[in-house]
Amino acid sequence: MNLPSRVMTIAGSAAGGSAGIQADLKTFQELDVYGMSVVTAIVGRHPQTDKNVHLQTIEAIEAQFATATKQVGIDALKTGMLFSKEIIEKAADLIAGSSAGTKVVDPVMVGKLDSKLLADDAINVLKERLVPLADVITPNVPEASYLLDGRELRTVDDMKQSAVDLHELGPQYVLVKGGRLKGEAVDVLYDGKTLTAFEAPRIATENTSGAGCTYSAAITSYMSKGHSVPEAIRLAKSFVTTAIEYGFSYNDMVGPTYHAAERMKGEAHKIKVEKL
Repeated sequence: MNLPSRVMTIAGSAAGGSAGIQADLKTFQELDVYGMSVVTAIVGRHPQTDKNVHLQTIEAIEAQFATATKQVGIDALKTGMLFSKEIIEKAADLIAGSSAGTKVVDPVMVGKLDSKLLADDAINVLKERLVPLADVITPNVPEASYLLDGRELRTVDDMKQSAVDLHELGPQYVLVKGGRLKGEAVDVLYDGKTLTAFEAPRIATENTSGAGCTYSAAITSYMSKGHSVPEAIRLAKSFVTTAIEYGFSYNDMVGPTYHAAERMKGEAHKIKVEKL
């Protein structure tokens, strides 16, 4: 019996189920990998105090990681919302000492509704401790801007230069996601030598909560199955684009992407891949 690859997510738990740990685990299941989780924080807004991010203790994070490692083992892992300096430092220590062959860092800083998901004093620690450990980092345009000390990114050319500059922080690959720009949905990958663009149709919907988490989880899943980084990104972009196309909402709030869309609808998007 060929067992599924073992994939861990180290991220925040989104109570509404559309993003974070929940989106990652749904993606892992759809792509037939064995998903595990280390919850760094619980994200849910308290109706009286308005507090939205409830951090887990370092002890709890260590316990989750140790348990998953002992019971199952790790082939690949990804990070999502880590929020604090202390949690990033601990995550970096755990990842550096792990046996994971694939490491994807989604530098989650800003939520879909521009909610703050990273403390100010944590950005430098993220850049110095965690990013250099990554095979791939997957910032969106606002996150790339934060990592580059507030540089404005308005065009695909800006994204290309940002990918080149972010590569100097130490990851093997940089994928800058252009979902928040206008026009077609273009992402730019840089491997230290070559720039590659991945283009998909822009879907006219507001129901995109968790799209970034889903994308990075899909990249991690495909890499854990042996796909090259560019091929994993192409497949993952098709998966998330289909999930966005069939996104929905139960009320008047921004709703989730539909993780089962590719399986249920039997459709996949053709992604245009172009060397730049």
